[in-house]
Amino acid sequence: MIKTISKIGNSHGIIFDSALLQLARLQPGDAVNVEVHAGGTITLTPTEHRPITEDEAAAAACRLISKNDELFRRLS
Repeated sequence: MIKTISKIGNSHGIIFDSALLQLARLQPGDAVNVEVHAGGTITLTPTEHRPITEDEAAAAACRLISKNDELFRRLS
């Protein structure tokens, strides 16, 4: 996924759309640890993971099953 660095006030930032935040299980206001590695790679790591709810787990399972339905059929 390619994102563009934007000017935000006197700073610069990257806008994360809601789908990306959902995939990372993050929400606005969550704290992340920022590390810069050799070669310029930047890693963002949540400081604490929000526990997944039963509804989120069920929805993720349904998406996984429907996306891989044919594969599961062949494996059974």
